[in-house]
Amino acid sequence: MDTPDWNDLRYFLAVTAAGSLSAAARSLGVEHTTVSRRIEALENMLGLRLFDRFARGWSLTDAGRALLPQAQRVEEEIHALLRQASGAGSDFGTVRISAPPAIAAHWITPRLPALRAQLTGIQIELGAEPARVDLSRREADIAIRFRRPQAPDLAVRIVATVQYYLCAAPQYLASRKSEEWEFIGYDESLATTPQQEWLNAFAAGRPFAFSSNDLNSIAAAVRFSAGIAVLPDYLAAGLIIPGINCPVQRDLWMVIHDDVRKSPRVRRTADLLAELFSTAAR
Repeated sequence: MDTPDWNDLRYFLAVTAAGSLSAAARSLGVEHTTVSRRIEALENMLGLRLFDRFARGWSLTDAGRALLPQAQRVEEEIHALLRQASGAGSDFGTVRISAPPAIAAHWITPRLPALRAQLTGIQIELGAEPARVDLSRREADIAIRFRRPQAPDLAVRIVATVQYYLCAAPQYLASRKSEEWEFIGYDESLATTPQQEWLNAFAAGRPFAFSSNDLNSIAAAVRFSAGIAVLPDYLAAGLIIPGINCPVQRDLWMVIHDDVRKSPRVRRTADLLAELFSTAAR
């Protein structure tokens, strides 16, 4: 029997996790016909039918379920090999940084010229992503996140502490009394963030005019006088409402997988990025 193509196993695992061809295609960033073709190639090579195809989705056959644990172990070993290779790599190449969209746009991007000036031979790839990336799968080399991960194979350090303020456009404040204020906040997907919980308590039943899962949209709405919001220090210039103390502070964490941290280029990039964060916070 021929050896399976690792990429075909990857498509098999993607369909298993997603439950449908179209969802797997979206997660892989390919056309659904590509997924179907790769699954068919794997089935032909193994001489087994791995999925039952239904209109509502694809379901593993008994043979597919039997092979799933082994395929997952192969995936883990492949990612471990790639992490080790990255850790043993040269001083030059690409370093992928993942950060929340507003941090990527307003904190990291303005400092890229300073970062690049000290990283000759290293290309920076910046992913603006609200969801956590999987560092064990090398979806990024360095992640910047507001929550500290608990996995034991991750190296973490605080690179900044973000202060939050209650904010409004000056013309908005001049046009109405405080009891007439309307608020702008996160939608339900981010309702448990500390800044949103504090804003809910401060609003004390006064209406919310607008909600979003995107901090950049919230900040733009404040600047265009749509209402009052809690904004981080890097978006609050010229908008801070005097006399109101918002106690919310959040630590910003840099996260790197232990294997990848051994890479000279990742280590150099992480140290310089942390230094830029620290300098900006002073």
